[in-house]
Amino acid sequence: MALRENEPVEAEAVERIAALMRRRLTGESVARIIGEREFYGSAFALNRATLEPRPETELLVDMALDVLPKGGRLLDMGTGTGCIPISVLANRADATGVATDLSAEALAAARGNAERHGVADRLDFRQGSWFGAVAAASRFNLIVSNPPYINSAVVETLSPEVRDFDPRLALDGGPDGLAPYRIIVKEAGNWLQPDGRVLVEIGRDQGEAVAALFRAAGFGPVAVHKDLNGLDRVVSAPCLTS
Repeated sequence: MALRENEPVEAEAVERIAALMRRRLTGESVARIIGEREFYGSAFALNRATLEPRPETELLVDMALDVLPKGGRLLDMGTGTGCIPISVLANRADATGVATDLSAEALAAARGNAERHGVADRLDFRQGSWFGAVAAASRFNLIVSNPPYINSAVVETLSPEVRDFDPRLALDGGPDGLAPYRIIVKEAGNWLQPDGRVLVEIGRDQGEAVAALFRAAGFGPVAVHKDLNGLDRVVSAPCLTS
């Protein structure tokens, strides 16, 4: 049903709508145009330094909520909008965490989202590269990450909505897409509690490759978990074996 169909539209409103339509025609997503995207039942503000939260990443949150012990502490690396740790803490009033990102602009968005969703007092934000942003002697029950995992050569073939508007820093995982996982595998054991574990999101064709990296480093038992589409999505790796 049309509402106020006979009411004249001001020229300023017409131009504003036309400008939004022009942005959409370039491939910019509706979420970026309106400045936020829903994830795990909450809205998260975006900026040019953050990926858009995507539904498949909700599996990572589900699994984190399942394995994080009471009073647990988590670390999220490459946090972007902060959607992963914020969603976990919003559903677990007993938990605390640290979220890191290389981008100060991304961290600004994440801090704002944490305040918006009432968890800012339980989530510490730090800028830096991977574990280099974490304070010495810190230990966590759970380390999570949705790292860049796209093969460098593939980035240019992605849809314009992703290629031209998502930050390259959050997409490019190196020549084989596995560079961030090698860093996580090499250093995670130094930051985990004895009963801790790692959960990482992966590309749909990376399950066995990423699982093999963890197994070779002594993690176990390592498992690959599928999303609702039946695609490999998360690798779970318990603390280092003896």
